[in-house]
Amino acid sequence: MGRLDQQTRHRNEAAIRAAMDRLLHGDIPPGGGCDLKTLAQQAGVPRTGFYAKGGRPGPYQHLAEEFERRLRSLQEAGETTDRRDAQIARLKAENTRLRQRLADQESLASELGSFKTRAISQLTAQHAEIERLRTHRLAAVRELHPNSQNNEFLAHPTSS
Repeated sequence: MGRLDQQTRHRNEAAIRAAMDRLLHGDIPPGGGCDLKTLAQQAGVPRTGFYAKGGRPGPYQHLAEEFERRLRSLQEAGETTDRRDAQIARLKAENTRLRQRLADQESLASELGSFKTRAISQLTAQHAEIERLRTHRLAAVRELHPNSQNNEFLAHPTSS
């Protein structure tokens, strides 16, 4: 990068500050981010001007430091300048919520499976008891036959 005259340098600094303000207010171009690369592209200056080279500070290094300081202060205040960062945070929160919901549903399904097993067991035991009582009752039941002479019923044991 060749030496910059004062007029070009001031014009570039003004362009960088304007681009910095736009980015920090959330006006981020498609495919860009709230970073130095996008700042350089939006200001129309080479990105290398933001970095030191050969022990010398870059011509716009002070503006890069200002940009990063302002960005950090916005992030610490809880403001999101990059919509993608906000979307990522929202999706991570939704993912966490859905994972918890899935775990709850799996737990409920497990509980319902246990309940079903216990209920079937109880029903099987009750059915066996009913069958046992029916068999026992049938063995103890006597059949009544009418006495044709005086219309009385006579008890006769049933044949099993």
